[in-house]
Amino acid sequence: MSTATDQSARVYDAPSDNWVYRLLPKAIWPYAQLARWDRPIGWELLMWPCFWSSALAANHLAAMDRLPVALFIAHLLLFFIGSVAMRGAGCTYNDLVDHKIDMAVARTRSRPLPSGRVTRTQAKIFIVLQALVGAAVLLCFNWFSVVLGILSLAIVVVYPFAKRFTDWPQFFLGLAFSWGGLMGWAGLTGSLSVAAVLVYLAAIVWTIGYDTIYAHQDKEDDALIGVRSTARLFADDTKIWLGGFYSVMALLLAVAFWLAGAGFIAYLGLLVAGLLLAYQIAVLDIDNPTQCLALFKLNGKVGLILFGGLFLAIPFA
Repeated sequence: MSTATDQSARVYDAPSDNWVYRLLPKAIWPYAQLARWDRPIGWELLMWPCFWSSALAANHLAAMDRLPVALFIAHLLLFFIGSVAMRGAGCTYNDLVDHKIDMAVARTRSRPLPSGRVTRTQAKIFIVLQALVGAAVLLCFNWFSVVLGILSLAIVVVYPFAKRFTDWPQFFLGLAFSWGGLMGWAGLTGSLSVAAVLVYLAAIVWTIGYDTIYAHQDKEDDALIGVRSTARLFADDTKIWLGGFYSVMALLLAVAFWLAGAGFIAYLGLLVAGLLLAYQIAVLDIDNPTQCLALFKLNGKVGLILFGGLFLAIPFA
C-alpha cells in the first residue's frame, strides 16, 4: 500500500532515485517537484551562462592583474543559490499558468498542481518564498547588477504565455534563461561589454537548440491542444536548424573569448563542447522521447565543459 502511495506522489518524468525522495519528508515532495529540485538540469542550464560570463570577466580582469579572486568565488556561490531559487520560482509560476494545459499532457499530468497535491494558493505562497531567496541573493551584488537583474523579470513574466501566441516560445525561454550571460560580467565589473552581450546571445541560441530537442517529447500532445513550439515548427528539419543554432553559438562564444582576452584553455573547452553539440545533432531521433530527454540533459555537460575551460584559462589570460 505504501509503495502505491509513494508512486502516486511522484512525477512521471522525474528520476525515482533522486535525493528528494530519499531525504525529504513526503509532505515536502510536492513543493520540491514544483521547484524541480528532483530535476537539477533546469537550474544547471540557468546557472551556466552566469558562470560563463563571470569566468570570462575573470579572464579579462586577470589579464590586467585586477581580478578579485575571493569576490569571483563568492559570486559563483551566489549564482548557484540564485539559479536554484529563481528556476524553482519560475517553474512554479509556469505551472500555475499552464495548470489546464498540464492536465491534458501525459508527461505533465502527474505534476503537483494538475494532480491536486498542491493548491494554487499554496503554489503562490511558495513562489513568494523562493523569490525572496532570489532577491536576497541579488542584493549581494553591485547596484548595476541589481537593476539589471530586476529588468529580467519582464521576460520571465511573459515566457509562459509565449507558446500561446508564437511558434518560437523557445526564443522567449532563451531571453530569460540566458540573462546570466549579462549578470556574471556585470557582477565583477559593474558594467556591460560587447563580450558579455555576445555570451548572452550565444546562450539564447543554445537554449533554442536544447529546448527544441526537449519539446519533441510533447509534440503530439501539443498538436492536439494547440500549444506551439519550435519542435512542431521545425519538424523533420530539426537537425538542420540545430546545426545553425549551435554553429552560431560557437562563433559568438569564440568572438567573446577573443574580445575579453580569454586564455587558450577556454578555446579547448569550446572545442570539446562543440563536439558534444555535434554529437547531439548526429544521433538525434526526434520520434524517440527517451532519447530526446537524454540529449537535452547532455547540455548540462556542455555548460560545465565551457565553464571549466574558462575557469582553467584564468591563470593564462
